[in-house]
Amino acid sequence: MAAEKIEKKVSIQNRRARFEYEILDRYTAGIQLLGTEIKSIRQGKVNLSDSYCYFKGDELFVKNMHIAEYSHGNIMNHEPLRERKLLLTRRELHKLRELIKNQGLTIVPLSLFINDRGLAKMDIALVRGKKLYDKRESIKERDQKREMDRLRL
Repeated sequence: MAAEKIEKKVSIQNRRARFEYEILDRYTAGIQLLGTEIKSIRQGKVNLSDSYCYFKGDELFVKNMHIAEYSHGNIMNHEPLRERKLLLTRRELHKLRELIKNQGLTIVPLSLFINDRGLAKMDIALVRGKKLYDKRESIKERDQKREMDRLRL
């Protein structure tokens, strides 16, 4: 019974990031969490919409990721908006740092999920901001896709 499978799959998406930014490269990173944070993630109480990643020293952190306080937590409950360390290999961190410094790009979280082993992982992306006309193009494509789906039914 110790190796019991987790029944409910948790996957929180950052839809705003896909609209606001052009995705150039993707990475999967682990997250350093507290006990009450992982319990709250398993309940699906996470908001990624305003979050972004930044370097502090040689480490990558995610900021403004809101994980709601655990409902059954006591006085040792976590802060909802605290900075959380992302776990990547040294090679990936070095590559990301160089691209951000030289090309003026940024890193944003795309999704948060729990893998088969029960660990919380985050898909992050190296992105470039879209211009207004690119956003209009995205809206137009989304509307056309919706119309095509309606016509098929």
